[in-house]
This record gives sequence, structure tokens and C-alpha cells, in this order.
Amino acid sequence: MPLPPHDPDYAQRTRESFAGQPAMATLGVSVAEVAPGRVVLAMAHRAELTQQHGFVHAGMLAAALDSACGYAAYTLMAAGAGVLTIEFKINLLAPARGPLLRFEAEVTKAGRTISVVDGRAFQHESGRDERKLVATMTATIMTVTGRDDVRH
Repeated sequence: MPLPPHDPDYAQRTRESFAGQPAMATLGVSVAEVAPGRVVLAMAHRAELTQQHGFVHAGMLAAALDSACGYAAYTLMAAGAGVLTIEFKINLLAPARGPLLRFEAEVTKAGRTISVVDGRAFQHESGRDERKLVATMTATIMTVTGRDDVRH
């Protein structure tokens, strides 16, 4: 059952906040879906995001999963609140080759100050309907209010 957002404009607010992230723009990450307590991001495999073997670098996967987890928590917060990751654990399960990667995050436990979010990175292969799980993440996200430097 989906969690209720505190802000009826959560989806627009989430997309606008995401659009303000230069790091995600640099990686070519875009918002694919926004729902209460859930965000899906997408990224195409590009050579400049790879390590020496041609796989998407683990740091790129971690950055995109972290962003998906943070925004999943953000969808449930009041307008004007911000989020900061205070901890995450990533498991790299398989080399990420693409050509398309999706980063799905869902709030496991929403709290007033601290939320726990689980994320998964999937690789979608050309010409195939199936997807392959390449990484998982559990993130602890902090709600931030009353700070001008950490808002939407």
C-alpha cells in the first residue's frame, strides 16, 4: 500500500528538485517515475561513465542509486524540507553493461527525521524484455528542515 505524501504537489516538487542537480545531469540520469515513497531514475550506458573493462563504474551506480533513494524519501516529506543521505550500503552483484540502466528506490520505513530506503539497479539489454539486477542499496536518509542551504 503506498504511503501518503505530506505535500499534494510532491511529484512536481521532486522533479523540479532533481532537475537542479548538476551531478545527475553530468551522468545523464533522468526521472522515469515518481510516486509516493518511490522513484525510478534512468541512465544510458556511455563510455565516459565506465571503468577500464567497459562496465559502468561502481561510483556512477552508487551516485544514481543514492539519488533515487533520497528522492524516494523526499516524495513523502513536507514542502520546504530537504534530504541528506547519512549512510548507505551498496552491493554490486554483476557488471553493469546497459545499454539502459534503471534505478528503482522505495521507502521501507518513513520516519519524521530518519527514513530507510531500499534501491535496486537493473540493466536492460537491447532486444530483450528481461532485466538483470546489477546492484542493491539500502540508504538512511535524514529529513532537513529550517536550513536555507538544504531545501528543495
